[in-house]
Amino acid sequence: MICRVIISGRVQGVWYRAWTRQEAIKRQLDGWVRNRRDGTVEALFSGPADQIDDMILACREEPPMALVDDIQIVDAEPGSVTTGQGFATLDTD
Repeated sequence: MICRVIISGRVQGVWYRAWTRQEAIKRQLDGWVRNRRDGTVEALFSGPADQIDDMILACREEPPMALVDDIQIVDAEPGSVTTGQGFATLDTD
């Protein structure tokens, strides 16, 4: 399963990307996370559906300094990530 999410709220400058990467690696997910210029954080998760669901729940609970207002699940482009690729932090889009 592949899932792309956009997280809004106080999610930049509060260690959200590093936390997301750490949590995704714990769940053995592939994909990436990056800040967006509009102040949101975008992530793409690839892996078993139950692990992705658990990751999205964790994103709602947020790291200590963050304040998540909303998580929007959007379509992921086919081929956006390959299994076994690992989880990366990308530059701002």
